Amino acid sequence: MELAAALRDEVAPQLGGHAGRAHAGAGEGGDITFAIDEQAEAFLERYLADRAPDVAFYSEDRGLVSPGGEAQWVLVVDPIDGTRPAMAGLEAACVSVGLAPLNDDPRMGDVEIGCVVEIKSGRTFAAERGVGVEPPPSLSANADVSRMFWAYGLRGRPVRVIAEVIGELIDRSSVGGATFDLGSASYDLTRIVTGQLDAYVEPGPRIVEDVPGMREEFEHVGGGVVLNNSPYDVAAAALIVEEAGAVVTDAYGEPLAGKRILGSGPEYQLSCVAAANRELHHAIVRELDAGVERLRRLR
Repeated sequence: MELAAALRDEVAPQLGGHAGRAHAGAGEGGDITFAIDEQAEAFLERYLADRAPDVAFYSEDRGLVSPGGEAQWVLVVDPIDGTRPAMAGLEAACVSVGLAPLNDDPRMGDVEIGCVVEIKSGRTFAAERGVGVEPPPSLSANADVSRMFWAYGLRGRPVRVIAEVIGELIDRSSVGGATFDLGSASYDLTRIVTGQLDAYVEPGPRIVEDVPGMREEFEHVGGGVVLNNSPYDVAAAALIVEEAGAVVTDAYGEPLAGKRILGSGPEYQLSCVAAANRELHHAIVRELDAGVERLRRLR
């Protein structure tokens, strides 16, 4: 929590500043690194070298950084989840920090502690596996797709492809409910904990896996790389949502627990369906099954 708060303090004065929009290269997963990202990543590296030199970390731009000797713990960190909202000065930007034992191949189910801090407001969410979440959750009881308030992500994804898969969900909920692309997976997921949203849906990796030719479509939009959620985007927030009592799986409806967390290429990327209750979750997964089949027939 101290690390997340310190990162927030480092970045918050830069929110909305155009200087932070300068390109500073590419991260470990191939996404653009903006100047504001590089500032946060450099601060992260200095902070941990000074405060926790025996702890490894994995971040969006640095990849795995392990100190000398054998580290027992690894922090999975996205210093700015929602870089583009941060550069626009919007609320949907967070610091995300998860902690897991550093074994040979740690998985999502190994994440023991998760912390998400909203950069603009300083609002903090924290969870410990099997213990619970703070602040106390306020989950929606809505199980009707047509009245669903929910979010999805389009950054770096081929819009026509994503629309074919989730279009029915959007159409059914756009009048009686609401749909949002807010630009930050951790912000979207923690809105389920607050009750502001009923669900978060990210089908990208399933589309790439299930439909021939989709990897090329994603690479075309992503400038040669596939840009879907990586573990550092959701490692902390998924634990927070689970400990709040909501449902979090991949886009097939399978648990995320077995997914690897120390990587950011397509083989590590995570689809996600998170919902405030199991009935709504089942309905969303059924719609995704139908949407992927529609896309497959069209291709």
